[in-house]
Amino acid sequence: MQTRVAAGVLALAVAAGGQVVLRGRAQAPTSAGAIQPQPLPGRTQARSMVISKLGIVAASQTLAAQAGAQILAEGGSAADAAIAANITLGVVEPMMNGMGGDLFAIEWDAKSGHLSGLNSSGWAPEHETPDYLRAKGYKEMPGAGIDSVTVPGAVRGWEALHAKFGKLPWAALFQPAIYYATHGYPVTEWISAEWQSAQQKLERDPAAKAEFMPEGHTPRVGEVFRNPSYARALELVAAKGPAAFYDGDIARAILATEKRLGGVMSAEDLADFRPEWVQPISTAYHGWSVYELPPNTQGFGALEMLNIFAHFPLAQWGFADPRTFFVKTEAQKLAYADLRAYDGDPRMAKIPVTGLISKAYGEARAAQIDMNRANCSTPPGDAARFNSDTVYLTAVDADGNIVSLIQSLFSEFGSGVVVPEYGITLQNRGSLFVLTPGHPDVLAPHKRPFHTLIPGFMQKGDLHMGFGIMGGLNQAQAHAQFVSDIADDGMDIQAAMEAPRFTNLSFGGCTFQVENRIPRAVRDALQAKGDTLRLVNAYSDHMGGGQAVMHDSATGVNYGASDPRKDGEAVPQPPALGPKGGGK
Repeated sequence: MQTRVAAGVLALAVAAGGQVVLRGRAQAPTSAGAIQPQPLPGRTQARSMVISKLGIVAASQTLAAQAGAQILAEGGSAADAAIAANITLGVVEPMMNGMGGDLFAIEWDAKSGHLSGLNSSGWAPEHETPDYLRAKGYKEMPGAGIDSVTVPGAVRGWEALHAKFGKLPWAALFQPAIYYATHGYPVTEWISAEWQSAQQKLERDPAAKAEFMPEGHTPRVGEVFRNPSYARALELVAAKGPAAFYDGDIARAILATEKRLGGVMSAEDLADFRPEWVQPISTAYHGWSVYELPPNTQGFGALEMLNIFAHFPLAQWGFADPRTFFVKTEAQKLAYADLRAYDGDPRMAKIPVTGLISKAYGEARAAQIDMNRANCSTPPGDAARFNSDTVYLTAVDADGNIVSLIQSLFSEFGSGVVVPEYGITLQNRGSLFVLTPGHPDVLAPHKRPFHTLIPGFMQKGDLHMGFGIMGGLNQAQAHAQFVSDIADDGMDIQAAMEAPRFTNLSFGGCTFQVENRIPRAVRDALQAKGDTLRLVNAYSDHMGGGQAVMHDSATGVNYGASDPRKDGEAVPQPPALGPKGGGK
């Protein structure tokens, strides 16, 4: 019989003086089909997992998760549900998602056990070069505006997923989003705050201000927001397919916006774009196989961190031991130094991926950690020596198929440029290029930039899990922490999603943001070794927001989890009911 990690616990103890201390504790593995409850009288996680024999969709906004669950109830696949939820997120969480952004996904086929990776990140315009930008006065890539815009990949990504794994008609997947864009929806709490934080960016573009500040201000919590312009764009793509976006009326509107603002994107840049099916990369970590997407994503950074973790007894030390956090923060520095040095578009740069995720390289990087002193200036490693050759929402259907999907505009409201006729915000992914000659991520025509988006997947025995945690450079380090919470500390997927996290939203240095739930003893120990910590709220948006689903192939039961750092939920598929309320 297969063994499995039980639903573990963070045991809560109150130390002298009333200080709360978290102790990680993994329960002993149990026989197949027996995920154990947490012991009474209490627990430290706030919510239970969602558990169902039918499908589950977990997304960062409840209406989007519900849209996906509705699609499952109509007979759709996990891919159909993920696409519908993603399209709906572009309406109800418009600062983060939409047709103007990029998309990555991993699909696990329950019948064959096969994993498919999809890279639908767009490329730079053919006429946008380092010399072109320098002539315009740029010394580095612009963070916003028309020159930060790359070709949006999301719509072609939906098409590719639907063609390969979809069951329902294409147009059906757009109906929930069209409804909310047309009739409106009450704006939720996190989303209202994030919308407000982008007000200055919106005010710089008249079309953006008109579209997303219709009353002269960003929507407040509970205010009903409608987006009829975006509804027209959705209706066009639903009726005419991706051609409407890349070759038709929407493409012409995008190009007119480019011309008006002095951009150089051409009709060919849009029409010629196609996504790429890729092979996920992976590592083994304490019995789990963990998968990410290869460059141009930061996926190898998560795997490299796990390979470093493996050389320390984190499970023995426990979740909240200062040594555990120190190893994790030091591993982040090492992996992120490599991310900046090596990541880029593998079609145009040689990237030593095999070396970067090798066990030997992880051992070499782990040996550089001095347990007594923080390293605040971490150079990249020589990954080529270990090289043998040279990418949130998630859904599971009743058959166990899983889609792990992430899509965004990058910064809040992307480039800040909105296509006025259709309310489409264009992403600013181009800002992640560099202008340094010879760098793997140097800007070049039809090149894809370094990408922060990463969908994750992991499996052990009968357990198969799609997961992801958004938030720019937070993602690889959050993935590694999530995997460790499960593999080392025996947490269930909801507990791991809620567990306190740290993040460093840069490529180097010793400054970390840490949630105030991390015990003082841990924080004091890290600072004593040389790290600078900035204390943030208990559930901080700086840590991103994640979702997870899990399928147990021995029992056919599905599990869902949603991060309290967002407005979302894991929503189970409702049963199909006959006209008298009974099953069909």
